[in-house]
Amino acid sequence: MSEYQVLYRKWRPKIFDDVCGQPQVTVTLKNELKSGRIAHAFLFTGSRGTGKTSCAKILAKAVNCLHPIDGEPCNKCEICLGIDNESVLDVVEMDAASNNGVDDIRDLRDELTYTPAVAKYRVFIIDEVHMLSVNAFNALLKTLEEPPPYAVFILATTDVHKLPQTIISRCQRFDFNRIAPEEICKRLLFVAQQEDITLDGEAAMLIARIADGGMRDALSLLDQCIGVSRTVTEEVVGTVAGMAGKNYLFDIAEAVCSGDTSALLETVDALNTSSKDMSRLCAELVGHFRNLLVQKTVQKAQKLLAVTSAENQKLHEQAQRFTLQQLLHAISALTEAQDKMARGGNRRTELELCLIKLCKPELDTSPEALLRRISDIENKIKNGGILAAGDMRSLLTNANTSQEASQPAPADDASATSLCDDAMPIDRWQDVLSLLHERSLPLYSALRSSQGYINENCVFVDCTKTGRERLRSSSSRVFLKNALHEILGGDYRLGPYTPGKKAAAGSQDEESPIDRLARLAGSAGFTVDE
Repeated sequence: MSEYQVLYRKWRPKIFDDVCGQPQVTVTLKNELKSGRIAHAFLFTGSRGTGKTSCAKILAKAVNCLHPIDGEPCNKCEICLGIDNESVLDVVEMDAASNNGVDDIRDLRDELTYTPAVAKYRVFIIDEVHMLSVNAFNALLKTLEEPPPYAVFILATTDVHKLPQTIISRCQRFDFNRIAPEEICKRLLFVAQQEDITLDGEAAMLIARIADGGMRDALSLLDQCIGVSRTVTEEVVGTVAGMAGKNYLFDIAEAVCSGDTSALLETVDALNTSSKDMSRLCAELVGHFRNLLVQKTVQKAQKLLAVTSAENQKLHEQAQRFTLQQLLHAISALTEAQDKMARGGNRRTELELCLIKLCKPELDTSPEALLRRISDIENKIKNGGILAAGDMRSLLTNANTSQEASQPAPADDASATSLCDDAMPIDRWQDVLSLLHERSLPLYSALRSSQGYINENCVFVDCTKTGRERLRSSSSRVFLKNALHEILGGDYRLGPYTPGKKAAAGSQDEESPIDRLARLAGSAGFTVDE
């Protein structure tokens, strides 16, 4: 019984014309080989499974082939056959992921002292070259600067930005693109036909989308599918790829849409009990809401999604229940929750807090949540719906809180013009500054020549540009509010002292979201308090 060979090895390209989706590389290499212009060092960059190592091996054969055909290796001469079965020692492959020290490169340099045994060139293929240590790169640099005439180096990497510029500049660089799904699909159907496998066109396209531009990943997934059935359908691909059984993503999204926090927490609890990693669940939810966003904005969304036809239909139906603002808010909030988990926060708690805020956006003071609520209220007004009496007041309150966290200007400066005009000097302002001198010397220095004014629960600060810049910091405003509370005995909103002008956030030429909402509400007959 012959030994089974996995598909990605069995169907590895033997000539440049077999390489899928990289004409910008293969055509150039063939032309150089035909003209006899062979560089001493090549750099192949690109994501995994796009053909870098395959092209390196084809190039190694092509420069040494006894009977090249139009820049291609013949794959029949003793050199080509010897390179394929690894009996020709003039082609050396080195994995820099496990051989990344300076001694490994020194050993390679020692190899350079020997001329080719049977071939014309000694070819050194260094895979994952970005994994080399700093000292190893320095040793390699010396070799690339003064290589012997019979040496050819081929460096391959998925992370070219990790390579020193001195290495890159000494190589002829070729960038490998992600392979288009259509190209991968075509290749998969060809391989399936040769292997006597029944592969649906829809299943082949699904594999291609899941592979995300990598031919090796696509062939590996097809290999797995064959282990389940030699008739490969979308359902088989979905099962093998782990896409089946993820109805919980739709359930969570549905609970978010309907504001059902109870169903949300029960679902999360059930998944946690079944040992589902909360960080992984959060990442899956980001992907799910991204899919919904694509469905919401792209006419033929399935071309951009790695989903089955049935799942695509479910996504399409669920996407109609969300607004764009809701989806953007969900993606932003879940991504922030992922960051907090990575910084050591309790994973389950962070996810639950995030999902509750998505259900109850009034609990979230982020700009995304604010825009979502504005959009929801605008839709209510435009559709003739009834706006609850507290909606506007709650939204404006949260808007002030959100602006305090995100706007560069002081967030409490939305007071009416009359408040600023009628404000009176604060007699104990010097006491406030003295307290700041003890607690925040930088803030005191910025405000020491300032004067405070008060009207009702608002304090306006007349200060220099430096002072205004300092008060842009939320921590500075906290220091000042605490000082005011201790000296004057109350909680105050802050704003710049600009009599005769309304100190509102945003420019006068551009209507802010809050002003726009207030205008719409007023035109609909609602009373809006400043």
